[in-house]
Amino acid sequence: MKITRIAIPALLATAVMAAPAAAAAAQFEGTVLSVNREKRTFRLDDSERGVKRIKVNGNTRFERINGLRGLHAGMRRVEVVAKRRDGRWVAVEVERSGGGGEHGGGDDD
Repeated sequence: MKITRIAIPALLATAVMAAPAAAAAAQFEGTVLSVNREKRTFRLDDSERGVKRIKVNGNTRFERINGLRGLHAGMRRVEVVAKRRDGRWVAVEVERSGGGGEHGGGDDD
């Protein structure tokens, strides 16, 4: 009983401290400078964070872009959510921001 009172709070404290590091993701937005399809990477120029090299893998989700082949140098308003793995930025999601379309509002009836 005494071990349970000590072990459970210690395990919870360890899990809480480790969770932010594992779940931390960064968001970048900018212009694609170059694409290397062989290495499955691209460089993105973010005006606030500078130039970042981002790796794409099979788990990367693309929205409004036709995968890595849809990325090309000069593409603007590209948003990336990436996590740091083994010293590299690995994209979780890549999408084209902006766009237009319906954003809610009233009926046209």
